Parts: sequence; structure tokens; C-alpha cells
Amino acid sequence: MSTTTTARLAETAAPLDTLLVDAALGTVRRFVPDMSTARWAISLARQSRTTARRLGSLAGEAGKIAVGTSTLAPRRGDRRFTDVGWTENPLLRRLVQLYLAGGQTVEQLILDADLDPRDRKRVRFLLENLVEAIAPSNVPLVNPASAKAVIDTAGMSLVRGGTQLVKDLASAPRIPEMVDTSGFTLGENVAATPGSVVFRNDVLELIQYAPQCDEVYEVPVMIVPPTINKYYAIDLGPGRSMVEFSVQHNRQMFVISWRNPDARHAAWNLDTYARAVIEALDAVEEITGSTRTVLAGICSGGILASIVAAYLAGVGRLDRVAAVVLAVSVIDNEGSGTVSALTDPRLAALAKARSAKKGYLDGRALAEIFAWLRPSDLIWNYWVNNYLLGKKPPAFDILFWNADTTRMTAGLHADFVDLAMDNQLTRPGALSVLGVPIDLGAVTVDNYVVAGIADHITPWENCYRTTQLFGGQSRFILSTSGHVAALVNPPGNPKATFHINDNHGPDAKTWLTGAETHQGSWWNDVALWLDERCGDLKPAPKELGSTRLQPLVDAPGTYVYDK
Repeated sequence: MSTTTTARLAETAAPLDTLLVDAALGTVRRFVPDMSTARWAISLARQSRTTARRLGSLAGEAGKIAVGTSTLAPRRGDRRFTDVGWTENPLLRRLVQLYLAGGQTVEQLILDADLDPRDRKRVRFLLENLVEAIAPSNVPLVNPASAKAVIDTAGMSLVRGGTQLVKDLASAPRIPEMVDTSGFTLGENVAATPGSVVFRNDVLELIQYAPQCDEVYEVPVMIVPPTINKYYAIDLGPGRSMVEFSVQHNRQMFVISWRNPDARHAAWNLDTYARAVIEALDAVEEITGSTRTVLAGICSGGILASIVAAYLAGVGRLDRVAAVVLAVSVIDNEGSGTVSALTDPRLAALAKARSAKKGYLDGRALAEIFAWLRPSDLIWNYWVNNYLLGKKPPAFDILFWNADTTRMTAGLHADFVDLAMDNQLTRPGALSVLGVPIDLGAVTVDNYVVAGIADHITPWENCYRTTQLFGGQSRFILSTSGHVAALVNPPGNPKATFHINDNHGPDAKTWLTGAETHQGSWWNDVALWLDERCGDLKPAPKELGSTRLQPLVDAPGTYVYDK
């Protein structure tokens, strides 16, 4: 991936915690011109000659387009204009060229303006979304594929598409349906690795997975999943499940499944969730007989896992943690992409008030925000497929999981917003949990941190800075994939690669420059890393649970079904 592409992805990325502000306030706010837009217009007016030159160039290019001498063409890989009609029809070809010329001019006018980085990000987000929206490929009948579908179906494609549009707009998230969910069933072809719920409290269920080897390592692994969406991104179908891979490699695996909270649980906050994780850790120790556990966390679950590790260090019980593993988790929020530029303390306070009034943050609102971060892929691509062509979206396990959203309690939402806005975890003692000041530097066990270079939710450079916060020895892995694809990364994919560099200096870009690229999945790498920290092999347990903690129900449990 080129340096330019990497930088662009980093700028458009946004960490989960700061997205929580926009999810509470709604998507529309982000498309309303604001003071940043005004400063952009004023700057262009002050540079009247430059602005006039840009507009004159656009007019000149429009003239070339009209007479057929323009060489403008969609970039390679632009799926919007792959139909031959866009090139063979002279009117459509000119329409696309005019659209591309306008988009290039908008980008140049953004760069020409004298703006600070925050204003530039705000303006770019607004204008690029508008440019995406007015693409000729989004217009019924103008899109040649849409016109062909109307002819082939005697107009039924538009009838089906219009019906689906009304249905999608009727309820949140008000975005095109991205997946055909009819082919997936929890416990059968997703979240299907055998196991049992061995502990349950009001906040979580703890799943212990059945060993698939005769021997297991002494030290177990407990995974803390995100608090938005269900846990089973790490347990998709057979062959694509990180949990399945782990138990097939001698690992004792435990995974938390969060309860889907509602207004009754509004007061649940960081203290509540940290206490619940510690209770789950108690259960893991009782069941396995191990005094140490590898504590792993994913996305916002990585924040909770880090806080729990620091809490244990603060009370003198870090000996309970064998190592820490974090995947696509942002701990340091400084300079974390577009959304941080779109958020300020006033909006953060308003967002917390909104969720407090309701008692929770609806995960469907967050799904809408996620989609508008990548409108070309996650909005307009499905707009064409669902509404213009009248087709059903494809069946895809990751998108099935993505559509299975959960709520977040108002208390946890407020704590996460404060955590991100004030960047509390980067300053020892700035945050206290369960009455104990949190200092990540006191977590002196080894840590393994993995990020995705194309991640649009947790920017990889922010993930990298975790290596500067913990007190133990770090290993940072950069997968050449996005947020969820970094997790669903089974061995055997010939296109999979990851970067490694044992020199973890303070600058992420310097680390990447010196990194080596390895073929394959990082799953194999973390398995070897864990082997060195999980003790000796011993006979696998014949039964799940313990004398006191008997299995309650088969995996995937009951909380995963909560709507």
C-alpha cells in the first residue's frame, strides 16, 4: 500500500470512542455547513485570483469534454463506472468526465484554502460526501445498469428498489440494507464453535470453549469483546473463527458475551464493566486452576481489558495477568482522524445528555455513523444494488455480524466519551476505576498489539502508540487489512500479509518504514507468541466448568440472542 494511500486512510479513520458523540447526536448534523465551511468560503474569497484560476480550469476542461477531447477517466478500480455504457455512450462518457472534473476542482479548492487541520478535515468530510452523493451512477435510469434492469424486468426492478428504500428509511439505521441475513443462524453456521456458558452475571456471560486437542497450555486466554455488536466477530463460520483456530492450537479459550442493555441499566459505567470482567477472571481461574490468565481485548473491549490490567497492577495483583493482547484498540486518541475534528467539548456534553435521557446509546445509530465514514463502499454501493437494480444484498458473515448491533448504557457511553475527549489513559492517575488510579505504565507484563492498516475505525497509528503506554515488552503487528478483516484473518489466504518491526520507537511512521512484510496471517504469529507465555502443556479437561461452576447452557449462550 502506498504512503499516500496510508496517509489518506489515517485521515479518514475515526476511533470508536469519539464516534460515540456523533452516534448520540445523529448523522444529519455532520452534513450541515458550519463555521469551518464559512472559514473555507472566506479564505477562497480572499484568494480570488487562485479561486478564479481553478474555476477557469474547470470551464476549460468542460469545453474539452463538450468537444470530445478530454482525457479524464475514472481511476482504475472505481466500481461505479465499470459498465461499458459509461464509456461507449458519448453522453454518459461526457457526464462522467464532467463529474470527475468537478470533483477534482473541489479537492483543489479545499487544498487552496488557508485552513487549520481541524477545519480542513471538517470541510473535506462535508464536500467529499456531497461529491459522492451526486455521482451520476447514483441516478436511476442514468446509470446504464439501472436502465438495463428496468427494461429486463419491465420496471419491476425500480418497484422492488423503491419498496426497499421506503422500508429502510422507516427505521434506524436509515441506510441501505447491506446483507441478506436469511442464510445465517447463530449456533449453526456462525458463533458455532462448541462450548458452554460457565458463568453468568447481570452484565455478561462467560463462554468456555471445548478443547479440540488432547493437550492444552496451562495458562488460559480470556477475551473481552467490544461493547457494541455481539462477540462473535471472533467466532464466525468454521475455518474463519479465531476461537476455533485457538482451541485447535492447544489454547484454553474463554470469551465474554455482553448482555444487550436497555434503559433499566442506564447507570452501568466503567466501574460496572470492570467489576464484571474481574468476576469473569475469577471464574476462569477457578475453572482452570491457573493463577495467571492472558487478558485479551478487542476494539472497545481492549480499553476495558487495559483498564482491568492497570487496576490489578494498582492493587498489587498484576501476578494474575500473564500477558495482554489488544486487537484494533485505540488507547491514545490524540489526532485520531476525521471524527475527532468533528467533535468538541460542547457537542460531547450534548451527546452524553442525549443518551442519559434515553438511558442508552442505540447501536443502530453507531452503525449509521460507521457507514457514512465510507459512503462509496457502505452507502452508495448498496444504494445502486438495492434501489436502482432492485437486488438483494449479498450474504456475507461479517456483514451479518455487523448488522447485529447492541445498545450501550448511558453510563458507559459518558465514560467512554470523557475517556476519549480528555485522552485520560495516556496520563497516569487521570482516570480512577473502582477507586484505584489507572496507570498503564504499571502493567509490566508483555503485550501484543495488532492493528489494521486500512482500518477506518481505529487508526493504526493510534493503535501503535499503545506500545509507548504499557510498561512491559511490546510486539506490534500491522495487518494489511481493515477493522474487522484484521480479526477475521485465517491462515491460507494468499493475499494476507502483516508487518513486523521489533524496534518500537515513539513514531509510528518510522516504525513502518523499518518494518518487514511477512506473508500469511498474524494468527500464526500470535499463537507462537502465546505459546511462550502460557506455560507447559497438560492433558485437556474432559468436562467444561468446575465443581461449583457447572455449564449453564451451550454456546453461544443466551445474551447473544438479546435484541
